[in-house]
Amino acid sequence: MAHLQIELPTIQNWNCHNCSGCCKQHGIFITEEEERRIESQGWEASGELSKGLEPIIKEKSLFGKKQSRLAQQPDGACIFLDEQGLCRIHGKFGEAAKPLACRIYPYAFHPKGNEITVSLRFSCPSVTQNLGKSLVRQNKEIREIAELVVPKNRPESVPPKVTGQTRLNWKEILEIIHRLDQSMAGEATPMTLKLLRTLFWLNLIQQTNYQNIRGERLAELLDLLVEAAPAEVPAIPEAVSPAKVALMQFRLLAGQYARKDTFASMDTSFKGRFSQLRAATRLSSGKGNLPQLHPDLGEVPVSALEGSFGPIPAESEELFTRYFRVKIQGIHFCGPAFYDIPLIEGFQALALTYSVTLWLARWRAVAQSRTTITAEDIREALQIVDHQHGYSQVFGTWSSKKRITTIAHSGNLDKLLIWYAR
Repeated sequence: MAHLQIELPTIQNWNCHNCSGCCKQHGIFITEEEERRIESQGWEASGELSKGLEPIIKEKSLFGKKQSRLAQQPDGACIFLDEQGLCRIHGKFGEAAKPLACRIYPYAFHPKGNEITVSLRFSCPSVTQNLGKSLVRQNKEIREIAELVVPKNRPESVPPKVTGQTRLNWKEILEIIHRLDQSMAGEATPMTLKLLRTLFWLNLIQQTNYQNIRGERLAELLDLLVEAAPAEVPAIPEAVSPAKVALMQFRLLAGQYARKDTFASMDTSFKGRFSQLRAATRLSSGKGNLPQLHPDLGEVPVSALEGSFGPIPAESEELFTRYFRVKIQGIHFCGPAFYDIPLIEGFQALALTYSVTLWLARWRAVAQSRTTITAEDIREALQIVDHQHGYSQVFGTWSSKKRITTIAHSGNLDKLLIWYAR
């Protein structure tokens, strides 16, 4: 393969700090080659793993595809995580012997024409806290990982659709990506207002007939719309409660993000399915107590999350700015990185994670008997959200996609952004 061209986010730092969080919450799916390699390492005979557990589980995905993954201990941790929080495979056979999924986390590599753009998963605490060296200073190391992921002699990738069935070329898609990144830049403007202004001009782009607006004409139109957005949306409007149907759809969406399901803890028995149905019923009705779906999110009244929780902490504005810009620069919100959803619908889903994060931060605060949210609440909530966003199979289903488009097309997306940021 020719010299791989990669693009790194310039505003993000990261190094692993050995918290072992990724080994305790992610399912590690492996290739046939990795499966054979691990089986040849003799773990079952060594007696080093939890008793009665085989190292590899073979099953079918939600969509019926055969797959293999590493088994997990009763507490949900990877079967190969030892008592010191370190990887047994790494310790015994070296880093190169680990599954590729383990080696690349929290990086995500996505096509960008003839290049590869790099994003990160904010489920990692070191990513949310921006700890470590600048990614730009790690170009060589990241390139080496990317070369393990990107197929050799790959053809130029197909750009994501912009909306519906409309597909532009890469240059035109990147013009939109660039304007999205511009719209998210700067911390002087509150994130709520940045999102409202961005959704304003994206809505106009969604209605555009691209037959005669391509190339330079599209770039000129984008410039005009982005420049007009601050005048059209000069300030955050007064909060108005979203429609009841939108609130119901939002709670169901947020409840799915909040789930702390590991493969070891999933209960497929009648009792487990009944418990999931009861949780969905409470989220849908908006009455009574929210079910505990995550260790940090205890049972609290739904009504307790609907009042004002005060301004968003200043350091959280920086976190949200970094989160959205890394996702946008890495094209980590649409196309193959997000269930092949078109660009505009993908950004609407990404914008909803803002409200979901603030809603889960409220839930965390109320569970700890507080009526204001802290930067820690928001950081922990974002880690929960981004653990699922683009990776949970549920969000790739028709019903989940429909839920997001229903919220956006009904005019309630803006209202949800304002309602939970107050």
